[in-house]
Amino acid sequence: MASTKLTRTPSTTTAVDAWTFSVWLKRSSTGTSHDICSGRNNTDGGNNQSTFSFDANDNLYFDVYNGGSIVVKFITNRKFLDLNAWYHIVLDFDSSTAGARSASDRMKVWVNGIRETSFSTEVQSAADQETNFCQQNDCPIAIGANAGLRTATYNGLMSHINYVAGVGYPASYFGETDATTGIWKPKLSPSVTYGINGFFLKFNEGAFGTDSSPNGNNFTVNGSLTPTKDTPENVFATLNPLVLLNDNLVLSGGNLTASKASGGTTGGYFSTLGASSGKYYWEAKCIATGGSDGWIGIGQDRTFRTNNGDYPGDNTYTVAIGHTGTLRYSGSNVGSYTASSWTAGDIISVALDLDNNYVYFAKNGTWMNSGVPTSGATGTGGYTNATIFDGSLILSVNSLYQSGGDYDWNFGNGYFGTTPVSSATTDESGLGIFEYTVPSGYYALCTKNINTQEYA
Repeated sequence: MASTKLTRTPSTTTAVDAWTFSVWLKRSSTGTSHDICSGRNNTDGGNNQSTFSFDANDNLYFDVYNGGSIVVKFITNRKFLDLNAWYHIVLDFDSSTAGARSASDRMKVWVNGIRETSFSTEVQSAADQETNFCQQNDCPIAIGANAGLRTATYNGLMSHINYVAGVGYPASYFGETDATTGIWKPKLSPSVTYGINGFFLKFNEGAFGTDSSPNGNNFTVNGSLTPTKDTPENVFATLNPLVLLNDNLVLSGGNLTASKASGGTTGGYFSTLGASSGKYYWEAKCIATGGSDGWIGIGQDRTFRTNNGDYPGDNTYTVAIGHTGTLRYSGSNVGSYTASSWTAGDIISVALDLDNNYVYFAKNGTWMNSGVPTSGATGTGGYTNATIFDGSLILSVNSLYQSGGDYDWNFGNGYFGTTPVSSATTDESGLGIFEYTVPSGYYALCTKNINTQEYA
């Protein structure tokens, strides 16, 4: 949502001293301020507004600016640095006389079902405090950005936003523990009374701003949102911005688009998810090759990221295909393997068979080296090596060399950048969507599929 926001301006003022805001978030970057939601009174020069965000130190931040002064403020000691997981965050506010909360309980913050109690700053509300947060007539709301002058737009994924006007609800109204996995998951139909200005945004494809509460308080979509299969209940792999070889790499689009800034030093990255057993499939679309190197492969995160200048295939823990048409392992080309070169517009597929320890590569749907990913223990046309396939976690591992070496990745979301795949074929589980036919028995790299194959 880095260049996109949802906006709405209520036409009616309701109770402004009690409300709940519940949201599921998956961050895409750290180290900068990201506004999640804000409200602002535009009639008084900005002296009354509220902001809910991650600050530049990666702490959760909420404040209420009323009459030119801070009247409510919370900054967590906890840092939110996990870019692979979804967080469920609930702001539970009730300063009303009727609510009769104690002064220390008027604002409660919940993270993944547990109340947050450790704050570097905690300024609780006075009784009957107005907050300018999503409830007042002619006071605009922004989700994914600031309703005022700040430009700290949110960078990441959002799902299942519930706003309740007039009641402060705990997290248990919006999430629950899965009886099988023990994972905190969303309640898809919360049993709450939304109030006149309440809303429920499910972020359904094609209807991102549509309110699913009984109120019909729809939002205007500013910019372009991209749908995703990645949800709190099933996390899909992305590229991992926390494991980068060289600072000149740039990740965007929910960490599914990779590009190389200026300079010739090699930059590499891994996927956020890996596996040690099972069969997996993913795709990468070349936007521009750039320079002489651009590698797509698999491997282990052992020495690769500690050696600046390495790229996949440079050491004994990775193997990769280069866009010039070579397979490389341990610093040398594998002459016995017939690889295909590629250029902008081509799509490279990877089929990883961890049950038989082979990897296969395809260009535009044709398997290189006459590979047959379904050949099992025969490994027809695949590549294997005892050092790589030693039972450790195997990840997608890739690199770029110079500016212009750009790739869009599809681990099952069904998009290259903001463009949907044209054929929309599914993996074995039906959870992932891809451009080319997925070999029988292969799965998208996501948590549900990993759980199915690792613990079958």
